[in-house]
Amino acid sequence: MDLRLDAGLRTRVLRVRALGRERMRPLGLEADRLGRPIPADHPFFAELVRLGLGRTRWSGEDAAEPGGFGARAVVVLAEEMAYWDRGVAVAFPGPGLGEAPLLSLGTAEQRERFLGPFRTPDRPRWGALAMTEPGAGSDVAGIRTAAHREAGGWVLSGAKSFAANASRADWIVVFATVDPGLGRDGHRAFVVERGAPGLGDFHVEHKMGLKAYESTSFTLRDCCVPDANLLGGESAYDRRAGFKGAMRSFNATRPAIAAMAVGMGRAALDESHAFARANGLLGRPRIRDRLANVRRRLRAARLLCWRAAQLADERRPNALEASMAKAVAPAAAFDAAMLGMEILGEVGGRGDSLVEKLFRDAKAMDIVEGTGQIQRIVMARQLVDLPRDREG
Repeated sequence: MDLRLDAGLRTRVLRVRALGRERMRPLGLEADRLGRPIPADHPFFAELVRLGLGRTRWSGEDAAEPGGFGARAVVVLAEEMAYWDRGVAVAFPGPGLGEAPLLSLGTAEQRERFLGPFRTPDRPRWGALAMTEPGAGSDVAGIRTAAHREAGGWVLSGAKSFAANASRADWIVVFATVDPGLGRDGHRAFVVERGAPGLGDFHVEHKMGLKAYESTSFTLRDCCVPDANLLGGESAYDRRAGFKGAMRSFNATRPAIAAMAVGMGRAALDESHAFARANGLLGRPRIRDRLANVRRRLRAARLLCWRAAQLADERRPNALEASMAKAVAPAAAFDAAMLGMEILGEVGGRGDSLVEKLFRDAKAMDIVEGTGQIQRIVMARQLVDLPRDREG
């Protein structure tokens, strides 16, 4: 595996670093103090668009593959952004997690319709993905949002939870089932556009951490969606196409989510090390050893992220490596933040330190995009042929 970064990617990292130091971390701390997401009309988002950010990776030239900005670059930049503030990074305008299913399942016309406006956006725009439900989180096969045919389209009914940036999005990719009895075979993905009849009841959840971006719950009450918004079209759906598309989306995004955890862990480690140095604690062998151990774990997690991304760029299967990265990185990040809280002692308990914020932020990373327990099940199926259930 080539560990070098080309000149173009190094330049991007330095730009993100400057943006993170000057804008992202202060905004993240402010959002945490206020206890609410950064408003959609905040000047910061318009500034990002002027800087050329908030765009899709899809170039429009190839039918399905992103142009000039592969998974490796996404992973490297995701880590750097999360080092400064993961909540602010997720709040960035752009197609978000909805981009991956459009790339893996969408037709050329659908990619042009929904990703085209993100190539050179005229304003801050957001896309979103809605998979999680009140009764179906890590068990993606358990979704119950229903989809049934009507003349000229589909009607969706159900509830979705923790969809990032959903209430401000131009569109939301919603996964639903045409028949719960079919299990994974019944899954379909739809693009629900802002203002669609029956889409509503948006509620931004109050969270322990990562407060800079909105985690939104909403309902679909006989929500009408045209045939043209069924990703891939009905004729393109073979057995389990919808479920497999969801899994491909996760395999594409999990390395980046894991890399974000690495970035957060690095931030906690740097802050803890600086505090220990300033307070004469580095003379204690136990503290030095624990700091070094956390650093080693974060570096190992980074390599797992890079390996999963490399396989994605080479269009090779990466389910095992993506799950490995997602299982390892959040645990390392949380341990880094927990160690920081121990080193800071009473200072960490005051609630006004960056380490304390990172302690709350990092906890969520074991949950989003599939819990660590689920990742271990995926890994076991790959490594030791763990039996699947009847639907698996």
